[in-house]
Amino acid sequence: MLGATGTLGRATVQALLRRGHEVVCLVRPRAGAGGRLGPADSARLLGGATLRFGDVTDPASLAGEGLRGERFDALVSCLASRTGAPRDAWAIDHQAHVHALQAARHAGVEQVVLLSAICVQKPLLAFQHAKLAFEKVLMESGLAYSIVRPTAFFKSLSGQVERVRGGKPFLVFGDGTLTACKPISDADLGDYLAGCLDDESRRNRILPIGGPGEAITPRQQGERLFALLGRPARFRQVPVAMLDAIVGVLGAAGRFVPGLAAKAELARIGRYYATESMLVLDPASGRYDAAATPSTGTETLFDHYAKLVAGAPAPERGDHAVF
Repeated sequence: MLGATGTLGRATVQALLRRGHEVVCLVRPRAGAGGRLGPADSARLLGGATLRFGDVTDPASLAGEGLRGERFDALVSCLASRTGAPRDAWAIDHQAHVHALQAARHAGVEQVVLLSAICVQKPLLAFQHAKLAFEKVLMESGLAYSIVRPTAFFKSLSGQVERVRGGKPFLVFGDGTLTACKPISDADLGDYLAGCLDDESRRNRILPIGGPGEAITPRQQGERLFALLGRPARFRQVPVAMLDAIVGVLGAAGRFVPGLAAKAELARIGRYYATESMLVLDPASGRYDAAATPSTGTETLFDHYAKLVAGAPAPERGDHAVF
């Protein structure tokens, strides 16, 4: 198991353990956002799994600290670049996975379950191209594979709960109806990923997946959050043109200042998510199709909002933080 210490990785490990699998996780000695998790912290979060500490970007560490010459049945990866910046994306979303696939083959692995992203359907960004490049390697590897492309995560859509609770308006791009998604919880997605090991109908397939219920827009998210707080809905509309201006300025300045080039890519990522739905894309029409986006699980985003409003701890967003 790779990427085990993230919130989704932890949920996947627990789902695998519930299904009776023996799980070995390769994690960094200092894991989590900013390296805040030491070995004891990781062991506490991943109780029931065997932890081995090493560097997933180093082939020697993958083989030596991770696989140790033992045989394994499957590789499950929830590993993803933290920022989506080009260097990070190609190092993690592509190259680290290539190394892991090579090491796994030597360990006898015959099946791979890969967490990807639904946004790679319309690749405009470096991390999307990096993910697609590894997907291609995996599909051509001869191993059985399940490539899971989820829609939006709860933690990515929870950043405005505290600002709204504090009396501020809910921020939307445009009028708040430009995009829609079928958000999925960590627990439901983790269970789906674990189920790919046993469900033959999910093998050798690309699997878009969302959570239960209808697709929802950012405006609907804000309306429900205000309703849960018992307050009238208030929105602040952010023009997409403002994002275009930021991308343009940073992109031009980045030609001369490398640090600003990375910020320009982050601005492009922000604009992408502000204007593209996280749903299945119909290649014929070029439109996103909520009805064609499969659903799984039981928990809705609004269930999650209700828990946060009632005092449940907010999810760790790390580099998912926007607002």
